[in-house]
Amino acid sequence: MHGGNQSETSEFLLLGLSESPKEQRILFWMFLSMYVVTVVGNVLIILAISIDPHLHTPMYLLLANLSLTDLFFVTNTIPNTLVNIQSQNKAISYAGCLTQLYFLVSLVTLDNFILATMAYDRYVAICRPLYYVTAMNPGLCILLLTLCWGLSVLYGLFLTLFVTKVTFCGSRKIHYIFCEMYVLLRLACSNTQIIHTVQITTGCFIFFTPLGIMIMSYVWIVRAILRIPSASSKYKAFSTCASHLAVVSLFYGTLGMVYLQPLQTYSMKDSVATVMYAVVTPMMNPFIYSLRNKDMHGALGRLLLGKAFQRFT
Repeated sequence: MHGGNQSETSEFLLLGLSESPKEQRILFWMFLSMYVVTVVGNVLIILAISIDPHLHTPMYLLLANLSLTDLFFVTNTIPNTLVNIQSQNKAISYAGCLTQLYFLVSLVTLDNFILATMAYDRYVAICRPLYYVTAMNPGLCILLLTLCWGLSVLYGLFLTLFVTKVTFCGSRKIHYIFCEMYVLLRLACSNTQIIHTVQITTGCFIFFTPLGIMIMSYVWIVRAILRIPSASSKYKAFSTCASHLAVVSLFYGTLGMVYLQPLQTYSMKDSVATVMYAVVTPMMNPFIYSLRNKDMHGALGRLLLGKAFQRFT
């Protein structure tokens, strides 16, 4: 990752979202509280699913992987952000910046793939319930997750290697909390048209293909739910999908605001949108998935309260 441009730029300066001391204190405590909530929430989801045998199903295996991805996601960016806010040294090395970018791209892609796999899982469970055991058997589920992780790692490496070909010889100041693709390309003094075109082209395929799978899955799911005669059964079927739909809407809404635009129009308001998908979405996921899920309520209760919870229930 030490491409030909390291002689030009050996480090960047992560200045954050504000240089005002008062606003920095507010941002520090805000990011710290969000990081703690995110870590605790996602760790509890992973532990609850790991310990409770009732949750050893494809749906919860996928959810555990989503929580693990979100855990890596925030750990890749927020601890360094907190150090930068408290420190007078805002520098991040060239290699450190590219490493952060690599994990950011890989984990966003992984989130995207896992959400698509979860949509397919719900499609099979609701539209093909008699075939669910065979269609989503543990072997296939592990294979799908392996493909998700493998493709995400390769895509992150692919885009990061492209960035090593970019020359940075002007300003080293990044008015943001971490090394993000559009921010780095705006600092380049070489021609970034090729890498931007590659990013848009591959990004559309990487993100819109899973999004298409999700849309088609939910079209069939809605049609299947509408054919259910019982109102209570309709509600139960829809409630299993509502949390996933909420996460998908939040994730793709903020992601689209940032990346579905020309590089020249990227501004500070898009940095706020990036914070939404990089920090807020991982924090909200545990709440969204456990809020109306009785199985998760039970598993978390048994994990936190043990026998006292069992006596209470």
